[in-house]
Order: sequence, then C-alpha cells, then structure tokens
Amino acid sequence: MGVELLNNEVAMADIDDPCFSDSETAAYVIEALEGVSKVPSVIAPADRDQYDNLLCILDPTKEMHFQDEALLVVALRTLTQAVHKIDPVFHGELLNNIFDMSVWKYGPDTVSTLLELIACLASVADKFLDTCLHMLVNNFEPHRRLKSSNHQRSLARKEEVHSQLHTVMHYISELVPLAPMKLKYIIDLKMPKCTDSKEVIIVFVDCMLGLENDEIGEFLGGALLAKVVDLLTDLDVNISWEDILQEDTNKGIFDMELEDVEENADGLIGRKSVEEYGVLNGNAFADKLDGLMVAVCKHLTIWASNGRLEAVFANLKEAFRRSVLNAYKSKFAQFVMFYACSLDPETCGQEFAFMLRDIFLSRTETPISRMSAVGYLASYLSRAKFISTSLAVDILESLMDWCFEYCQCHNDPEKIINPKANRIFYAGWQAVMYTLCFHMRSIVDDPQLKSKLLGMPLQPILHHALSPLKVCLPSIVHEFLRQAKAANLCKKSVSLFSESLLESDFSKAFGGVERLDMFFPFDPYLLKESDSFIRPNFKFWSSVKTTYSNCNSEDEEDYEDLDVPDFAEIGCFSENHKIETDSDEDDDDDNDNDNDLELSMNKMSITPKHYFNPHLMGKQQFPARMPARIRPSVSPP
Repeated sequence: MGVELLNNEVAMADIDDPCFSDSETAAYVIEALEGVSKVPSVIAPADRDQYDNLLCILDPTKEMHFQDEALLVVALRTLTQAVHKIDPVFHGELLNNIFDMSVWKYGPDTVSTLLELIACLASVADKFLDTCLHMLVNNFEPHRRLKSSNHQRSLARKEEVHSQLHTVMHYISELVPLAPMKLKYIIDLKMPKCTDSKEVIIVFVDCMLGLENDEIGEFLGGALLAKVVDLLTDLDVNISWEDILQEDTNKGIFDMELEDVEENADGLIGRKSVEEYGVLNGNAFADKLDGLMVAVCKHLTIWASNGRLEAVFANLKEAFRRSVLNAYKSKFAQFVMFYACSLDPETCGQEFAFMLRDIFLSRTETPISRMSAVGYLASYLSRAKFISTSLAVDILESLMDWCFEYCQCHNDPEKIINPKANRIFYAGWQAVMYTLCFHMRSIVDDPQLKSKLLGMPLQPILHHALSPLKVCLPSIVHEFLRQAKAANLCKKSVSLFSESLLESDFSKAFGGVERLDMFFPFDPYLLKESDSFIRPNFKFWSSVKTTYSNCNSEDEEDYEDLDVPDFAEIGCFSENHKIETDSDEDDDDDNDNDNDLELSMNKMSITPKHYFNPHLMGKQQFPARMPARIRPSVSPP
C-alpha cells in the first residue's frame, strides 16, 4: 500500500505521507542510520539528506501534530529495535535530539515509546548510561522552553509523567546495578536552588521523593531525603526577621494567640487562621517553603500508609541532625520532623524525643548542639499533642537528674551565676520549666505522675547557688513559679519583683545568638498552605489547662507576687554566693559585634512587651497568663 520507496532521495513530504506504512518508515530509519555510519568525507549527499530528514522527525523543538507524533512513535520504536546500530561517533546529532526531548510535551503512547528507547540505550555497556540518566532527571519537571499554555497542561499530567519516569528508572537500575549511584550524583547536580521558581522546586522534589518508594531510595540510604531537608533549610534561613516581626513592637506576637481567643465572638477556644495574621504575605522564600512543605508532608503521609515511614524516618533524623539542629534562624523546616512524628507517635515520636535527650546528655557533643537539642526537646514535648504526659515526665526526670548532678559539681562560690560558663545547665533547666508550664496540670492530676514529680530534685535545683531562676527567661520563670505554687510544689518562699524588664540581665548575658530567649523552635506555625498538616497535632497555649485555672479571684491575687526572683533580695538563695560577671575580652568583642543584632533580637523575647520604666515600679502590673507565642524560633549556629 501507499508510496513505494525507490531510492534514498525520498523527500520529507514523502516520509510525512499518511499512507507511508510503519514497515516502510522503519526501513527508512534503518537506512538513514546506516547511510551516515562512515567517515563524513565519503557520505553521499542523498544519505546525508535522508539522515537530516530523520533528525527533523526527532526534532525536540518541533510543534507536534497528530500525524507528526504518530511518525515519531514509529521512528522511536525502530530505533529501540536497532539500538545496536546507534553509534555516538556517527549519530551524535540524533542522540542529542533524543536526549533533549521532553516527556511532558507528548502523549502517553509517545512517552512510553521514548522511555523504552532510553532504557535500551542505558543498558548498552559503557556508552549511554550517564546521558540517559541526565535526560531522565532533566524531565523531573517540564522543560522551560514549553509555551505557558502547554506548560500548564503538562503540569496537569504530573502524577502520570512522574510514574512513567519512576518505572523506567527502576527498570534501568535492575539492568545496571551502578545506575542508582550515578543517579544520586546527577540529582545532586540538578537539584533546584532556593532562588529557582516555586513551581520548579516543587515539581522536581515531588518526582525525586517518589524514588524513595522504590529500591532506589533504599539503596541511596536517605541521600534524596537529605537533599530535600537541605533545600528546606536554605529556604528557611533566607526568610528575614523583618518579614516575621510585627510593626507594633509594644505588642508581641506571643500575646496575639491569647487575644484571638478573647475576641472569639462565639466564646469558643480557637485561634485565627494563618491568613488573618498577614505575616509573610508576598515573601517569595516563604511561599516556596510553604509549597515544598506541602509536597514533603504528602510524601510522608504516603510512606506512613504503605509502611515505609519507619525506614524513612531513620534517614530523616540524620538529615535533621546534620542540617537543621544547629541552623541559625531555622523557623519552619523543623516541622517536617514534627509532622513525621505525628504520623507514628509510638515509634517515630518517641525516637525523636529520645534522640534530642541523648544529644543533650552526651558529654561528647558540642555545647551549641546540646543547647539546641534541649531547646528542641522542650518545645517538642510542650507543643506536640501526640506526646503523652508520661513520656514527658520520663524525659523531665532525665533532665532534672542531670541538672541536679551538675549542681552538685558546681558549688564554688567564686564561680556562681556565670551564664556563659554554665550555659548548658541554664538551657537544660529552662527546658524543664518550659515543659512543666505545659504539662504541670496533667501531671498533678495523675497521682502516679505527681508522685514521680515530687520525687525529683526540684527544690535542691531551684535553691542552688547557681540560681537558675535568676538567669532563665523571666516570663518562663514567672509562669513556672505561678503554676508550681498553685500545685504546692514550691515549699520555700521566693522574693520577687516586677516583670517590667523584657528579660533579666543574666538571661541577656548569653549575648548574640546563644541567648535563652531564642529557644523554642516549635513555635506556632505561620505558613499558610502547609498549616493544615501541622495544626491538628499542635498544642496552642490557649488550650493548655494550668494548675491555677480553677482558682477564684482571691487566689489570683495571691499569685500576683509570683513573677521573677528578686535580683536585690536573695530570698531562698544562699547569701554566701556572689554573682560573678564574665569579663573576658572575647565577651566584650561579642557584645560589640552583636549590637546590631541585639536590637532586632529584643523583639524576639518571649517576655510580654511591658517596657521598663522606673517610674512605674510602684504600680506593678503582672501578666495574667504565660505568653502564647515564641517567635521567631532560632537555634544557635
């Protein structure tokens, strides 16, 4: 049927003829390959023209109509069967066209045929594997040369295209055992940067994480997930404080959560949606991070449903420890761990808590890592709804035992209250108090847990000459003492004074990025799209039942003197210990270098914003409740 092939001078119009049979097209392709498989100087012009026509059929930039795509399918299928005839020396232009094709441009049948050819080329020993893998990774997201209309239609097929790519990569990995390692290297090269568009980042990462469901992910041992955590962290730290802090510096965001509850017209316990705050609106990095968090959380959900979460979580923990734990200004990336733990509280949730505890207790870890870990631990135990009170008590016991042992080893009156020298101790004790602020009521309501708490060395630590109540953040000290008194845990009186100061001189003595008020990384979440994954398992301060919540107004008056320890009147603390300031030159240098940073960091204190005024000392006003929000979250570098 149709046109008969008479010689190699067939015009392009002939090969495009709809009556041209598949067998004739296949013969044409073979002749075109063979015609140029020789030294260029001896190639006949007719053979060159035939080869050029083949290149035109496989032109990756060509607008394809139905007839063109049908011809392309036949050509690709023929090349698959004749893959042994393809030589990179003679057919370089043809290979370039093939490897530059976008699977997002064609229909499902064409894509299947193209990927079949790629798989066959990849299996040819020592020839095309690297180039084939590069081509597949390039197709994780649509080629940017596609017109915007085609681009949007292509994205609608994202799941279908990604599934086809995963299938062929799995097939190649079975044929060539070295393929996964080469694939890892190529993904490293092609990994999007935080400056790329949101669409590019999300589509690429979505395809990449799909490999974790395959043996490729198991073979690479979490390398793919680690790259995603790195990208999350890069996006996170590029969000500046100015995009988070409110313009009204006299009202901290910590108070907003409580105000939202008070303003609820229906009288329901609730909180404004993230959108209503208007925070981070228009911030490009926050928008990218938000979309990427959605993609990662969706994959975590899939892994939890198919039983792979526990294996993936082991890699996720390592990625968190390497990239996030000590990241300066990490505000949202850590919530990947929070969400993963919420999917499996019994295993993943406890493993994460134990990992943080062990880092803090380890003598081989750096001080920065230990302080970061205990800050994460306190914030996690306090904010995660899925963490049981009994687990919190067990970990509190470990922390308190360590603090008590530390106190026993530090009784030198000449070296007392040196915040920098004892920073790990103060970080640990602040973590204990903060966690108790969230859990104390549930602990004292359970006779067994209350008995366990009463057996802990709470009093010796509180009244030790290290004076942790003088160094830790005043707002936390205030809330802790208030609840402790209501629960009858404080057996000795504590002389207190006004909380008009934003923070104590000693908590400020940490200086720069190591201050205790930059301590709680699981603050309420501010990213709009991904908030739906975090909110159901997140405990807001407005929902916490305190030990004094059932007290009458007369009792409330009794608690108004529970603020912070009096720095003038020692009270329950030993008068034999003198406060020693750190006068090292290095500290002076640190203070000079951090002056600019200090101004913005003052806005980050979790202390309510009642600025100090000596004329108001006689008219003290105490906050009714603990600040609801700690933001922004910062871990020491």
